[in-house]
Amino acid sequence: MTLRVRSPWRRPARIVPLAFLALIAVGTALMMLPAARADPGHAPFVTALFTAASAVCVTGLAVVDTPTYWSTFGHVLLTVLSQIGGFGIVTLATLLSLLVSRRLGLSGRLLAQAESSGLSGGNIRGVLFRVAMVMLVAESAIAVVLTLRFMIGYGYPPGRATWEAVFHAVQAFNNAGFALYPDSLVRFVTDPWICVPLALGVFAGSIGFPVLFELAREWRRPGIWSTHTWLTVSGTVLLSIVGFLVFLIFEWRNPGTLGLLDTPGKILAAFTQDVMTRSGGFNSIDLGKMNSETIAVTNGLMFIGGGSASTAGGIKLTTFLLLAFVIWAEIRGEPDVVIRKRRIAEETQRQALTVALMGVALVATGTVVLDALTEDVPFDRALFEVTSAFATVGLSTGITPSLPPSAQLVLVALMYVGRVGTIAVGTAIALNTRRRHYRYPEERPLVG
Repeated sequence: MTLRVRSPWRRPARIVPLAFLALIAVGTALMMLPAARADPGHAPFVTALFTAASAVCVTGLAVVDTPTYWSTFGHVLLTVLSQIGGFGIVTLATLLSLLVSRRLGLSGRLLAQAESSGLSGGNIRGVLFRVAMVMLVAESAIAVVLTLRFMIGYGYPPGRATWEAVFHAVQAFNNAGFALYPDSLVRFVTDPWICVPLALGVFAGSIGFPVLFELAREWRRPGIWSTHTWLTVSGTVLLSIVGFLVFLIFEWRNPGTLGLLDTPGKILAAFTQDVMTRSGGFNSIDLGKMNSETIAVTNGLMFIGGGSASTAGGIKLTTFLLLAFVIWAEIRGEPDVVIRKRRIAEETQRQALTVALMGVALVATGTVVLDALTEDVPFDRALFEVTSAFATVGLSTGITPSLPPSAQLVLVALMYVGRVGTIAVGTAIALNTRRRHYRYPEERPLVG
């Protein structure tokens, strides 16, 4: 009798969470080494776990002061974990999308190939090589600009300038958000040579590699873009404009954020913070002093996040826009959801709805639990921190370090689930699609 062992690679929804759990475990062990801490002794378990999870999940939330608590070795560990985490997220998302397309029928595979910008199953090695090269080139370009600025504008020695430039370049492109300054980028709020390269790095990392590859080939012909690229680009432009205007309008006279800056400084700060809200994690203004209206909109932007197969978090732009088109089609009484003369499959609509509702449930549950575990923490601040953790953004109003260990563990769980959950769940749904040869009688419960 032959015992058949099912290959674990046939269960990608299990492989992805296990891979990130293993990396977080290794990172935690390394961060607990005495050499990783600036002061004598080793970091407590919860502190090391939180920091490692935040780096691997490219979030950027911190429970200690990153520049002073961790040693140079600890900072190098953060850089390596963020780089591996960012690259792993992109490659796993890409490989899982290829696996999904392989499991589809012929027509589905042709459609998947058309919508994945040429990422065919036989070109996996080439895809990964291009991803690695894009990351290397982008991070190197950012690091060069920052190095020169640190040396010329701030008088840093070449060694320090280069190291800090490389550290922040890696954090920016991978949307991690750790900084070597206690105030993140607040000290550089009016310096375009620091803020703009980092913002562009965050933007490039959050738009998604399938979109970047297609734009590199067809940027002059938007009429032939795939639906995915069109949704990502249009959604990025729309939400970027909304976020920029919100920061300008609601924070223009706020002395704690933009109020004391001149007009060019306000515009630069609003632009920088708008981009960082997409998943960057850096902040060039004091988020704890923002008005409640800005916090509310920021929560929404963080929850939506960036593009698919990118280093950004959230439920993703395509998910959000697909649901918007579903609602619009239902309001108009249309039988199909159509985007640019392309009908969206019902399976895709259900997947988008599932991912979005699971995100809402996780944020709502996390906020209630966090609020129950803490005292004297306003509900809007708890919601902000939970949304930032789930969407792996890393922005904070400053309450995370003061939270009890139990509440910090809640944020660790949210960072982990927010990073691997939507990818794993989305793939599991796609791979478990079943075709029945019969249908039950139809029933119409009252809705609304």
